Amino acid sequence: MDLPVKKDDVVDIEIIDMSHEGLGVGKIDGFTIFINDGIVGDKGKAKITKVKKNFAEGKMLDIYEPSIHRIESKCKISHLCGGCQFQELDYNKQLEIKTNKVINDIRKIAKLEDTVVHPTIGMDSPFRYRNKGQVPVGIYNDKTMIGFYKKGSHEIVDTKSCIIQHELNDKVIEIVKEFMEKYDVKGYDKRTNKGVIRHILTKVSFRTNDLMIIIVTNTKKIPYKDELIDTLTSKIPNIKSIVQNINTKKTNLVMGEKNITIYGEDKIIDYIGDLKFKISPQSFFQVNPIQTEVLYNKALEYADLKGNETVFDIYCGIGTISLFLSKKAKKVYGIEVVEQAIKDARENAKLNNIENVELYDGTAEDIFPKLYDKGIKADVVVLDPPRKGCDELVLDTIVKMQPKKVVYVSCNPSTLARDLKYLSENGYKALEVQPVDMFPGTSHVECVVLMSRIDK
Repeated sequence: MDLPVKKDDVVDIEIIDMSHEGLGVGKIDGFTIFINDGIVGDKGKAKITKVKKNFAEGKMLDIYEPSIHRIESKCKISHLCGGCQFQELDYNKQLEIKTNKVINDIRKIAKLEDTVVHPTIGMDSPFRYRNKGQVPVGIYNDKTMIGFYKKGSHEIVDTKSCIIQHELNDKVIEIVKEFMEKYDVKGYDKRTNKGVIRHILTKVSFRTNDLMIIIVTNTKKIPYKDELIDTLTSKIPNIKSIVQNINTKKTNLVMGEKNITIYGEDKIIDYIGDLKFKISPQSFFQVNPIQTEVLYNKALEYADLKGNETVFDIYCGIGTISLFLSKKAKKVYGIEVVEQAIKDARENAKLNNIENVELYDGTAEDIFPKLYDKGIKADVVVLDPPRKGCDELVLDTIVKMQPKKVVYVSCNPSTLARDLKYLSENGYKALEVQPVDMFPGTSHVECVVLMSRIDK
């Protein structure tokens, strides 16, 4: 089969769409080419870097007619950093692309033509929205590098400021880097598995500005630990917690299993609406507090609880949605596989004086069917799975249990659509989908879906 391009060809191309990964999409004789550094509407010359049977990849060399949607990035390194894909794309166009992405997956994967997909809810100011920073630390030519990974690699782009992170994250990186250079504390070398500091994590409450700093080390001790603590706490007065996380394995996993609190408290408090949540070093907490409230209020609206319902919250994490729902439900059952998360969820229920939530530690595919077999049934099931979507046993149990409604919260429209297809073929109708822009500047989008049981 003759393909219209080969490796190292330089071609004229127009970007007509954006991929799930934020790459530009062009066509030559109907053949799809994914273009790095191209946005929808750009016309230019691109070099083909890889050719496969059904598609090719390329890199934009020259844009001779920029898109009307192209803007100047507020980030000086967005062309290098792999963290954001859309910083040179007008924000209204970002929202339109995310809406279309959801529509396409719902139509093509789930085969649902009449499900209403609402326009994506955006932010008034799509910058400085992240309450969690996570940056790798490395060493190149004996120089400390702290920043985010370059597109498509594990090479660190030295970063002084990130416009989607809370400003305190920038400050912490600056201070830790100065400390490392002053005391000759080495960054982590992936090739040799040597060095001291691997990652720096920050968690900050937008409500109180309370800050947790997590230093992930390749060693059991931090050299000049007291000096590091003194430097951080003298320059940032609202630090509530500094934790050392030990990760000595040669792995791409960011954190190890052992945490040592070296200053202050083990946890910090954060809020969603009027609910308080204790956040530990390894807790999962939504990274955009403003849009989280939008998302959860929509989930609550879709659940339409009257006060006498039993609700299952599958993949409940530290109990954020469970506690949100508990204010309007008779009883909520939460299930979460991460042991520390379920401990945090129980503590958060006590913190908020909530007594109508029962929380279970284990996999959803194990616990959910067992509770159903014991005769526990739900009026509403809420799903908030990881990117891979729901386990089929979970979906099977929903079909058997026959709750009146399923509210599905998803960070991946493709696996969401796959699961909606399964449920729609087994007694449920997907009525509406509300995308929410939790991650401005990136290609990611969150959704909440209302499904209703079809009476036969």
